[in-house]
Amino acid sequence: MRTSRWRKLAAATSAALLLFGASAVAQTGTTDESKRKVKTKTAPAYPDLAKRMNVSGKVKIEVVVTPDGRVKSTRVVGGHPLLVQACQDAVKEWKFAPASEETTQVVEFDFHAN
Repeated sequence: MRTSRWRKLAAATSAALLLFGASAVAQTGTTDESKRKVKTKTAPAYPDLAKRMNVSGKVKIEVVVTPDGRVKSTRVVGGHPLLVQACQDAVKEWKFAPASEETTQVVEFDFHAN
């Protein structure tokens, strides 16, 4: 039964990607909702080599955000080496809600090969 749910989710995700003109590979970025809100996100590009090798999985990036919402620095916490650079490049483009001080939080990306 669990496999059936995952297949339905995968089918729905694929349909959404086709509908919105995204690449053939799904990747999502999430943050802890108790942290600062993300105002704008850039999705990471799925590296060609990772696609050819059917590499999938999670990448965790620690992000230091300035009070005005810009990404000051990133540090890889975990993930496949073929995927981490694309995630770092994407998260550096993110904009967060302003806050009174600099904050640090972990962003998780999930790559699924079709």
